[in-house]
Parts: sequence; C-alpha cells; structure tokens
Amino acid sequence: MLRLREIDAGEVARLLAGYGLRLVPVADGEAIPGSYWGEDEAGVIGSCVHARADTPVHSLLHEACHLIVLPPERRARVHTDATDSLAEEDAACYLQIVLADRLAGVGRARLMADMDAWGYSFRLGSARAWFEHDAEDARDWLVARGLPDAPDGPPPVAAGDRHRHAG
Repeated sequence: MLRLREIDAGEVARLLAGYGLRLVPVADGEAIPGSYWGEDEAGVIGSCVHARADTPVHSLLHEACHLIVLPPERRARVHTDATDSLAEEDAACYLQIVLADRLAGVGRARLMADMDAWGYSFRLGSARAWFEHDAEDARDWLVARGLPDAPDGPPPVAAGDRHRHAG
C-alpha cells in the first residue's frame, strides 16, 4: 500500500489547496484527528485533512474528496464523518481515482489496486471494473457540480451494477 511518506507531501498539499483544503501533518505515533477508521487512516475536520507519514495515499485522497464534493457550508461542519449519502460516497470514490493521476508516483492504476487491497467493496469485483464500467452516476454527479477537473477529463464509463463501499 502506497503511503504518504513515499510521495511528495508538498505536491499533495498543493493539490488540496487548489480545492480550499489544508493538509495537516500528524506526528508519527500520534492519533490522527478526525479519522473515521482510526490507526493510520486520514482524518477530516472542516477544511483540513489530517495525515501521518504512514497514512495510505488512497485514504488521504478519499477523505479529501469527501470534502471537495461538499458545498462550503457543509464542509465547515464536518468532523470525522463527511458523507450522508451514497451519491457523495460514489463521487468521492470516483474523484479520488481521477485525482491520483495528478500526483507523481501515484496514478489511478496504483490507487485502484490499493483501494482493492484495503477492502473497498464493489459488486463488479474491483475498483477498476467499477470505475470503467459502472461509475456513470458518480461521474455525472461530479460533472453537474463542476468536477472532476483532471486536465484530460474523465474517461467515458458505461452503466452497470452499483457498488458498495466500506466507508
């Protein structure tokens, strides 16, 4: 699993800043504030994404994407649990895959493999199958709100079975 310490944290901070978010480093061994899953998983409080060097990149991006998809008035109230709907969860999953391509040494293929290894649950069997064949609703939800903004745009996807995500 790719960890924050293995990539450029400054690049991550710049990516998040482009969405009005702040990456807040947490010291090794300290509890991560706002972490839904605990241990090494990223946490969210307001517009801040908290992460340690051992935080998985997929976790950091996923939690950041929860904040990105929220309107500012809801984002300000977030503490630990950032979503209240399956549509927002799907949007966060989709956007984290797209944004992975904007980080050197990450990319969507690596991120999707890490999502699968962590235990994201997709009825089509993998994050890649969901993203490529079943994420049209998530993509449409994002596009209707002016996201995603990857330089080459999102790939086309076809409708299919919906996924279930572990959190």
